[in-house]
Amino acid sequence: MKIHDVFRGLIYAATVGLTLPSSGAPQAANAPKPIRILLITGGCCHDYARQKDILKRGIEERANAVVDVIYCDDTTTHPPLPILGHPDYAKGYDLVIHDECGSDISDPKTVEGVLAPHRAGVPGVNLHCAMHCYRIGNPNDPVTLGTPHGLWFEYLGLQSSGHGPQKPISIRFIDKEHPITQGLSDWTTVGEELYNNVHIFSTAHALARGSQVVQGRDGSTKTNDFVVVWVNHYGPKHTRVFSTTIGHNDATVADPRYLDLVTRGVLWATGHLEANGAPAPGYGPRTE
Repeated sequence: MKIHDVFRGLIYAATVGLTLPSSGAPQAANAPKPIRILLITGGCCHDYARQKDILKRGIEERANAVVDVIYCDDTTTHPPLPILGHPDYAKGYDLVIHDECGSDISDPKTVEGVLAPHRAGVPGVNLHCAMHCYRIGNPNDPVTLGTPHGLWFEYLGLQSSGHGPQKPISIRFIDKEHPITQGLSDWTTVGEELYNNVHIFSTAHALARGSQVVQGRDGSTKTNDFVVVWVNHYGPKHTRVFSTTIGHNDATVADPRYLDLVTRGVLWATGHLEANGAPAPGYGPRTE
Protein backbone atom coordinates (compact mmCIF):
# COMPACT_ATOMS: atom_id res chain seq x y z
CA MET A 1 0.00 0.00 0.00
CA LYS A 2 1.38 3.42 -0.93
CA ILE A 3 2.00 5.99 1.78
CA HIS A 4 -0.57 8.39 0.27
CA ASP A 5 -3.22 5.67 0.57
CA VAL A 6 -2.29 5.29 4.23
CA PHE A 7 -2.62 9.06 4.73
CA ARG A 8 -6.04 9.12 3.09
CA GLY A 9 -7.25 6.50 5.54
CA LEU A 10 -5.82 8.36 8.50
CA ILE A 11 -7.26 11.66 7.34
CA TYR A 12 -10.71 10.10 6.91
CA ALA A 13 -10.56 8.58 10.38
CA ALA A 14 -9.55 11.92 11.90
CA THR A 15 -12.21 13.99 10.18
CA VAL A 16 -15.24 11.71 10.08
CA GLY A 17 -18.07 13.27 12.05
CA LEU A 18 -16.92 16.84 11.44
CA THR A 19 -18.98 19.17 9.30
CA LEU A 20 -16.80 20.77 6.67
CA PRO A 21 -17.85 24.26 5.58
CA SER A 22 -17.57 23.29 1.93
CA SER A 23 -19.48 20.01 2.24
CA GLY A 24 -22.11 19.70 -0.45
CA ALA A 25 -21.64 23.26 -1.69
CA PRO A 26 -20.99 23.53 -5.44
CA GLN A 27 -17.96 25.57 -6.41
CA ALA A 28 -18.22 28.19 -9.10
CA ALA A 29 -16.07 27.35 -12.09
CA ASN A 30 -13.89 30.43 -11.58
CA ALA A 31 -13.83 30.29 -7.75
CA PRO A 32 -10.35 30.26 -6.17
CA LYS A 33 -9.29 26.81 -5.08
CA PRO A 34 -9.15 26.34 -1.30
CA ILE A 35 -5.75 26.24 0.35
CA ARG A 36 -4.96 22.55 0.99
CA ILE A 37 -3.54 22.21 4.50
CA LEU A 38 -2.11 19.15 6.22
CA LEU A 39 -2.27 19.39 10.03
CA ILE A 40 0.05 16.97 11.81
CA THR A 41 -0.67 16.50 15.49
CA GLY A 42 -0.05 14.10 18.35
CA GLY A 43 2.52 13.19 20.94
CA CYS A 44 3.34 14.21 24.45
CA CYS A 45 1.78 16.54 26.95
CA HIS A 46 -1.17 18.19 25.17
CA ASP A 47 -4.86 17.61 24.47
CA TYR A 48 -4.36 17.05 20.77
CA ALA A 49 -7.57 15.02 20.49
CA ARG A 50 -9.54 18.22 21.07
CA GLN A 51 -7.10 20.78 19.71
CA LYS A 52 -6.93 19.23 16.25
CA ASP A 53 -10.67 19.80 15.84
CA ILE A 54 -10.51 23.33 17.25
CA LEU A 55 -7.76 24.27 14.80
CA LYS A 56 -9.40 22.65 11.80
CA ARG A 57 -12.74 24.31 12.44
CA GLY A 58 -11.22 27.68 13.36
CA ILE A 59 -9.05 27.94 10.24
CA GLU A 60 -11.76 26.74 7.87
CA GLU A 61 -14.18 29.31 9.32
CA ARG A 62 -11.69 32.12 8.74
CA ALA A 63 -10.18 31.31 5.36
CA ASN A 64 -10.90 29.55 2.09
CA ALA A 65 -9.03 26.46 3.22
CA VAL A 66 -9.51 22.75 3.73
CA VAL A 67 -7.60 21.20 6.62
CA ASP A 68 -6.82 17.50 6.54
CA VAL A 69 -5.68 16.00 9.83
CA ILE A 70 -3.15 13.33 10.63
CA TYR A 71 -3.53 12.58 14.33
CA CYS A 72 -1.42 10.16 16.33
CA ASP A 73 -2.92 9.31 19.73
CA ASP A 74 0.42 8.18 21.17
CA THR A 75 1.29 10.44 24.13
CA THR A 76 5.01 9.74 24.45
CA THR A 77 7.92 11.99 23.44
CA HIS A 78 8.60 9.64 20.51
CA PRO A 79 5.17 9.26 18.87
CA PRO A 80 5.08 7.04 15.76
CA LEU A 81 3.81 9.81 13.49
CA PRO A 82 2.80 8.32 10.12
CA ILE A 83 4.84 10.90 8.23
CA LEU A 84 8.12 9.67 9.67
CA GLY A 85 10.27 7.98 7.06
CA HIS A 86 8.13 9.30 4.20
CA PRO A 87 9.66 12.52 2.83
CA ASP A 88 6.86 12.87 0.26
CA TYR A 89 4.19 13.16 2.98
CA ALA A 90 3.15 16.68 1.91
CA LYS A 91 2.55 15.84 -1.76
CA GLY A 92 -0.55 17.65 -2.99
CA TYR A 93 -0.68 20.13 -0.10
CA ASP A 94 -0.10 23.88 -0.12
CA LEU A 95 1.02 24.07 3.50
CA VAL A 96 1.87 21.86 6.47
CA ILE A 97 0.98 22.78 10.06
CA HIS A 98 3.28 21.11 12.57
CA ASP A 99 1.46 20.77 15.89
CA GLU A 100 3.18 17.61 17.08
CA CYS A 101 5.21 17.08 20.26
CA GLY A 102 8.06 14.60 19.86
CA SER A 103 11.22 15.87 21.54
CA ASP A 104 12.89 12.45 21.39
CA ILE A 105 12.51 11.98 17.64
CA SER A 106 16.19 12.55 16.98
CA ASP A 107 17.38 10.39 14.11
CA PRO A 108 18.97 12.78 11.57
CA LYS A 109 17.66 10.90 8.53
CA THR A 110 14.14 10.98 9.97
CA VAL A 111 14.35 14.71 10.65
CA GLU A 112 15.68 15.31 7.15
CA GLY A 113 12.58 13.54 5.83
CA VAL A 114 10.25 15.78 7.85
CA LEU A 115 12.06 18.82 6.45
CA ALA A 116 12.13 17.60 2.84
CA PRO A 117 8.84 19.23 1.71
CA HIS A 118 9.83 22.56 3.28
CA ARG A 119 13.25 22.51 1.62
CA ALA A 120 11.39 21.94 -1.65
CA GLY A 121 9.23 25.02 -1.05
CA VAL A 122 6.12 23.83 0.84
CA PRO A 123 5.34 26.53 3.45
CA GLY A 124 5.09 25.65 7.11
CA VAL A 125 3.24 26.80 10.23
CA ASN A 126 4.55 25.63 13.60
CA LEU A 127 2.60 25.73 16.84
CA HIS A 128 3.81 25.51 20.43
CA CYS A 129 5.54 22.18 21.07
CA ALA A 130 6.60 21.88 17.43
CA MET A 131 9.45 24.15 18.55
CA HIS A 132 10.71 21.39 20.86
CA CYS A 133 10.46 18.51 18.37
CA TYR A 134 13.12 16.72 16.36
CA ARG A 135 15.99 17.53 18.70
CA ILE A 136 19.41 16.23 17.78
CA GLY A 137 21.92 16.78 20.56
CA ASN A 138 21.58 19.08 23.55
CA PRO A 139 18.94 21.76 22.76
CA ASN A 140 20.71 24.18 25.11
CA ASP A 141 23.90 24.15 23.03
CA PRO A 142 24.02 27.00 20.50
CA VAL A 143 23.39 25.83 16.96
CA THR A 144 26.16 25.51 14.42
CA LEU A 145 24.75 25.97 10.94
CA GLY A 146 24.96 22.97 8.66
CA THR A 147 25.13 20.41 11.47
CA PRO A 148 22.48 17.80 12.40
CA HIS A 149 21.93 19.68 15.66
CA GLY A 150 20.76 22.69 13.69
CA LEU A 151 18.42 20.97 11.23
CA TRP A 152 15.05 21.72 12.81
CA PHE A 153 16.08 25.02 14.42
CA GLU A 154 17.23 26.41 11.07
CA TYR A 155 13.82 25.62 9.62
CA LEU A 156 12.06 27.32 12.52
CA GLY A 157 14.38 30.33 12.55
CA LEU A 158 14.53 30.28 16.35
CA GLN A 159 16.11 27.90 18.84
CA SER A 160 14.25 27.15 22.07
CA SER A 161 15.19 24.61 24.72
CA GLY A 162 12.60 24.89 27.48
CA HIS A 163 9.74 26.80 29.06
CA GLY A 164 8.52 28.29 32.30
CA PRO A 165 5.46 27.48 34.42
CA GLN A 166 1.87 27.80 33.29
CA LYS A 167 1.20 31.43 34.09
CA PRO A 168 -0.50 34.17 32.07
CA ILE A 169 1.59 35.60 29.23
CA SER A 170 1.23 39.21 28.15
CA ILE A 171 1.58 39.26 24.36
CA ARG A 172 2.57 42.49 22.65
CA PHE A 173 3.04 42.89 18.93
CA ILE A 174 6.34 44.60 18.20
CA ASP A 175 5.90 44.87 14.42
CA LYS A 176 2.42 46.24 13.88
CA GLU A 177 3.01 46.92 10.17
CA HIS A 178 3.55 43.32 9.08
CA PRO A 179 0.58 41.88 7.13
CA ILE A 180 0.08 39.21 9.79
CA THR A 181 -0.17 41.63 12.70
CA GLN A 182 -2.07 44.55 11.19
CA GLY A 183 -5.24 45.15 13.18
CA LEU A 184 -4.38 42.63 15.90
CA SER A 185 -4.41 43.78 19.52
CA ASP A 186 -2.13 42.83 22.38
CA TRP A 187 -3.69 40.42 24.85
CA THR A 188 -2.95 38.38 27.97
CA THR A 189 -3.43 34.63 27.83
CA VAL A 190 -4.68 32.22 30.46
CA GLY A 191 -1.99 30.08 32.06
CA GLU A 192 0.48 29.25 29.29
CA GLU A 193 4.09 28.14 28.93
CA LEU A 194 6.56 30.82 27.88
CA TYR A 195 9.25 29.26 25.71
CA ASN A 196 12.80 30.59 26.01
CA ASN A 197 14.93 31.90 23.12
CA VAL A 198 18.40 30.38 22.90
CA HIS A 199 19.13 31.86 19.48
CA ILE A 200 17.23 33.82 16.82
CA PHE A 201 18.52 33.34 13.27
CA SER A 202 19.18 36.17 10.84
CA THR A 203 16.54 34.73 8.49
CA ALA A 204 13.83 35.20 11.14
CA HIS A 205 11.76 38.30 11.92
CA ALA A 206 10.05 38.73 15.30
CA LEU A 207 6.41 39.85 15.31
CA ALA A 208 5.47 39.59 18.99
CA ARG A 209 7.05 39.15 22.40
CA GLY A 210 5.58 37.64 25.52
CA SER A 211 6.29 38.51 29.13
CA GLN A 212 5.51 36.35 32.14
CA VAL A 213 5.93 37.02 35.86
CA VAL A 214 7.31 34.00 37.69
CA GLN A 215 8.04 33.41 41.35
CA GLY A 216 11.26 31.91 42.62
CA ARG A 217 11.60 29.42 45.44
CA ASP A 218 12.69 32.23 47.73
CA GLY A 219 9.47 34.13 47.05
CA SER A 220 11.07 36.73 44.80
CA THR A 221 9.57 37.47 41.39
CA LYS A 222 11.07 38.15 37.99
CA THR A 223 9.70 38.86 34.55
CA ASN A 224 10.80 36.70 31.63
CA ASP A 225 10.42 38.17 28.16
CA PHE A 226 10.88 36.25 24.90
CA VAL A 227 9.84 36.27 21.24
CA VAL A 228 6.61 34.27 20.90
CA VAL A 229 5.55 34.96 17.28
CA TRP A 230 7.84 35.22 14.26
CA VAL A 231 8.31 34.45 10.57
CA ASN A 232 11.24 32.85 8.82
CA HIS A 233 12.52 32.25 5.30
CA TYR A 234 14.00 28.78 5.11
CA GLY A 235 16.40 26.99 2.81
CA PRO A 236 17.31 27.42 -0.84
CA LYS A 237 13.70 28.19 -1.83
CA HIS A 238 13.36 30.83 0.92
CA THR A 239 10.27 28.94 2.03
CA ARG A 240 7.86 30.98 4.14
CA VAL A 241 7.51 29.71 7.70
CA PHE A 242 5.28 31.12 10.46
CA SER A 243 5.62 30.06 14.09
CA THR A 244 4.20 30.80 17.53
CA THR A 245 5.19 29.20 20.82
CA ILE A 246 1.76 30.00 22.27
CA GLY A 247 -0.91 27.27 22.33
CA HIS A 248 -0.54 24.82 25.22
CA ASN A 249 -4.06 24.79 26.63
CA ASP A 250 -7.43 24.25 24.96
CA ALA A 251 -8.72 27.65 26.13
CA THR A 252 -5.89 29.41 24.31
CA VAL A 253 -6.21 27.35 21.14
CA ALA A 254 -9.96 28.10 21.08
CA ASP A 255 -9.45 31.82 21.73
CA PRO A 256 -10.61 33.76 18.62
CA ARG A 257 -7.52 35.96 18.92
CA TYR A 258 -5.28 32.91 18.69
CA LEU A 259 -7.19 31.43 15.77
CA ASP A 260 -7.09 34.80 13.97
CA LEU A 261 -3.31 34.91 14.43
CA VAL A 262 -2.74 31.34 13.22
CA THR A 263 -5.02 31.82 10.21
CA ARG A 264 -3.17 34.99 9.23
CA GLY A 265 0.05 33.01 9.48
CA VAL A 266 -1.41 30.41 7.13
CA LEU A 267 -2.49 33.05 4.63
CA TRP A 268 0.86 34.84 4.74
CA ALA A 269 2.88 31.64 4.38
CA THR A 270 0.90 30.60 1.30
CA GLY A 271 0.97 34.07 -0.29
CA HIS A 272 -2.71 34.81 0.28
CA LEU A 273 -2.42 37.80 2.62
CA GLU A 274 -2.41 41.35 1.27
CA ALA A 275 0.03 43.99 2.48
CA ASN A 276 -2.77 45.64 4.46
CA GLY A 277 -3.50 42.42 6.36
CA ALA A 278 -6.63 41.49 4.41
CA PRO A 279 -7.01 38.04 2.84
CA ALA A 280 -6.35 37.95 -0.89
CA PRO A 281 -9.56 38.04 -2.98
CA GLY A 282 -11.39 34.75 -2.60
CA TYR A 283 -9.38 33.60 0.44
CA GLY A 284 -11.38 35.09 3.27
CA PRO A 285 -14.17 33.15 5.00
CA ARG A 286 -16.01 30.94 2.53
CA THR A 287 -19.71 31.47 1.92
CA GLU A 288 -22.14 28.72 0.99
